[in-house]
Amino acid sequence: MDDSRAQRLIFQRHLQGWGYETTEAASGEDALDLCGKTHFDLVLSDWMMPGMNGLQFCQKFRAQKNEFYSYFILLTTKNDKTAVAEGLNVGADDFLTKPVSTMELRARISAGERLLDMEREVRKTLQQLQQVHDALERDLQEARKLQHALIRERFREFGRSQLAFLLQSSGHVGGDLVGAFRISDNRIGVYSIDVSGHGVAAAMLSARISALFSEGAQSQNIAFSHDRVSGETTACSPAQVAARMNDLMLAEMETETYLTLAYADLDLVTGRASIVQAGHPHPAVQRKGGNVEFVGMGGLPVGLIPQASYSSFDVILGPGDRLFLYSDGITECQNTLDQEFGQDRLGRMMESLVMSCGLDFLDSLKWQLGKWAGKDEFSDDVSGVIIEFNDYAPSDTMRPKGLIT
Repeated sequence: MDDSRAQRLIFQRHLQGWGYETTEAASGEDALDLCGKTHFDLVLSDWMMPGMNGLQFCQKFRAQKNEFYSYFILLTTKNDKTAVAEGLNVGADDFLTKPVSTMELRARISAGERLLDMEREVRKTLQQLQQVHDALERDLQEARKLQHALIRERFREFGRSQLAFLLQSSGHVGGDLVGAFRISDNRIGVYSIDVSGHGVAAAMLSARISALFSEGAQSQNIAFSHDRVSGETTACSPAQVAARMNDLMLAEMETETYLTLAYADLDLVTGRASIVQAGHPHPAVQRKGGNVEFVGMGGLPVGLIPQASYSSFDVILGPGDRLFLYSDGITECQNTLDQEFGQDRLGRMMESLVMSCGLDFLDSLKWQLGKWAGKDEFSDDVSGVIIEFNDYAPSDTMRPKGLIT
């Protein structure tokens, strides 16, 4: 772009002779109009022109935010550092001092071509990365659907006792796992598991772990011991379940990932719950009157130390009492000030929700967590299972399903 017709013709002859297609404009206004309609790889503009000067044109040209980059060269008689800095600040890439040398013009244009070639390569790479990202996104969406397919029911009844489940991953897929299975007519096993880490790796391990608590066949369930000689099957104590899981992870699962576990063997007649706590948050017991107590002594996570020792403890539930097993995504949920929700706040929240039961209780808990965090999505997986104990009544529908998130 130049206000001199003769200068434009000279540049046009040179550029076309080097194999370039050219378009000329007599003013900054005309050039802006052309650039708004057509992309140009290279822009040559004089600095000094009537009306809109080259500096103003460059600034407005860059403000158009074109999809593809253009190399901008200013032609000027100015060669002081202040002028150069001014041009660079508004978006010029290079300068040519008038009168322009043909060799220098060719060299500056070649430099611009190299930069544009690199920009195209970067753009091509980014497009390829976007395609990979889109493919991964589709795979993760499918993985999320598969995980959700395992969540058959969030609420189950066992006689007059009830179980409700909360599962929300921090991303597409997560590593938290909750579920229940039938041990006998009067007993159920209930578990809450948190695999370390997030994302696909944690989700794959939690899927493997879910198979260890198979409800369909006791022979496939890690909570049962099988005598090969007599063929007798017996339920393991919660401490034995944790120890067996620990041995299995260290011996067969080639991963540096570990998990925490809270597992309860609940007698639906007596209300006695035998519990193991392996690195998991302290289970919460809420009495009928609303008082909340946190039980357990901690214990080692599963999959860290060979031959780790675990111990069980008992809790007696009366009619109207409930037991809450949950992951640390609840107690460690942070607000905008990096403060954790904490065990004490959870206890107070449970007391305020004493009249809410089952899914209503869990949905209220999740809502209060979101309000605390200031967002709907959490930075860690959030899960839990609440067991509401009542007088026992036999039922043929006692078939809870394992859940994974």
